[in-house]
Amino acid sequence: MPLSPLSCALVFFTAAAAFAAEPRDPATLVTTLCAGCHGTNLTGGTAPNLLTDALKHGNDDASLLRAIRDGFPQTGMVGYAAILSPEEQTAMVAHIRKQSRDYAFGRILKPGGMPATATFKSERHTFRLETVVEGLDTPWGITFLPDGSMLVSDRIGVIRAITKDGKLAPDPIRDTPKPLVKQDGGYLDLIAHPDYAKNGWLYLAYSESGENPATSMTVIVRGRVRAGAWVDQALIFRAPQKFYYRDTSHYGCRFLWDKAGNLFFTIGERGTATDSQDLTNPLGKIHRIKDDGTTPADNPFVNQPGAWPTIWSYGHRHPQGLQYHPVTGKLWSTEHGPRNGDELNRIEPGKNYGWPLASWGQVQFREKIGGTSHPGTEQPVVQWSPGIAPAAIEFCTTPRFPNWKNDLLVCGLFGRQLRRVVTDGDRVTHQEVLFADQGRVRDVTIGPDGLIYVALNAPGRIARLVPAE
Repeated sequence: MPLSPLSCALVFFTAAAAFAAEPRDPATLVTTLCAGCHGTNLTGGTAPNLLTDALKHGNDDASLLRAIRDGFPQTGMVGYAAILSPEEQTAMVAHIRKQSRDYAFGRILKPGGMPATATFKSERHTFRLETVVEGLDTPWGITFLPDGSMLVSDRIGVIRAITKDGKLAPDPIRDTPKPLVKQDGGYLDLIAHPDYAKNGWLYLAYSESGENPATSMTVIVRGRVRAGAWVDQALIFRAPQKFYYRDTSHYGCRFLWDKAGNLFFTIGERGTATDSQDLTNPLGKIHRIKDDGTTPADNPFVNQPGAWPTIWSYGHRHPQGLQYHPVTGKLWSTEHGPRNGDELNRIEPGKNYGWPLASWGQVQFREKIGGTSHPGTEQPVVQWSPGIAPAAIEFCTTPRFPNWKNDLLVCGLFGRQLRRVVTDGDRVTHQEVLFADQGRVRDVTIGPDGLIYVALNAPGRIARLVPAE
């Protein structure tokens, strides 16, 4: 039987008294003082999960420090100002923050895993989040095929098939290309050709090692699946070796088809921020190509000497979502900021989206930011601070969720959330977190049955939103 808050407080005081003769290690303090109610790994017990950004009394450092120091006596949570020095309180906050980052990256999981079905009540719909398949590692991209089945790219370097009735094929697709799986690298997005029923083409992005095996870069190929094997592979995009870097971050790569049958894809700046501003360099850009990898004649820089001809927009850090607005027809994209300052942008051809000349995030590592704005660059429609590490996006056009009509669904890796963003033309007027703490939300798409499907990481599974009304 779990302890009551008052009993927990007595246990905490008794245990804390023993620290007078022991080193005051913050991890030990957190375990002794917090785990009794918040769970052994702080992901929740009789008291809430401490590792999310949805803390009732505030998620900033000052609020967390105040909770440790003063407590909330009205709920039975005592404060520890009398038994912890200010330095120890601050160290506990830092330790919980580190645990929060590990939780966000999937290095800490809830005991017992996730429920197969969970019900959520949002502002406009009550829905169930139902597991379709589990046992995946890090599903990245979902693509539906004309027969209602789906294929899923998994970051570890496999493509998994799922039948129309939700059965996971026992074996991955054979003979797919070998990726470099490290940090952000591995298999990335997967998408079927708009005319897949006739030509069978599938497009796959992944990170590959360079001629120098310590370097790597994003590559795009297309192929077909025949008798459970990857066949007919053809190269669609590969950069020269000088763009293969030792850094293993920010490979991209999200796909989107336009109405003319051209393919958009994203590539991050691979950890070298200034490359985003260099038009002779493919990194930190959104690109547009024909389905065979050649360049459309109406791309914005196709006639500019020295410019990379497939560039559609530039000044990006790590764009991870692409989608057209169903009403305005304009292209929208999500992008990871450095620390905070994640962005939702409306993309126009040839425009500069600022990185690293302008950002709402905070400097980290080698990055240098010029400020929150810069002449000649575009401002985000929305910037998220604290950041949510936005991934894929999808406008809700399914009649199964009529009260979300044309709202933008945004995947959040940090916060492990799916967010609903209400737009009015080019503006955002409202936001709501539909669910959180169910795994890192990597991809979102509408299935042929009109339900909303999501790829969840840590643990790896495919789930769907089903209206409960």
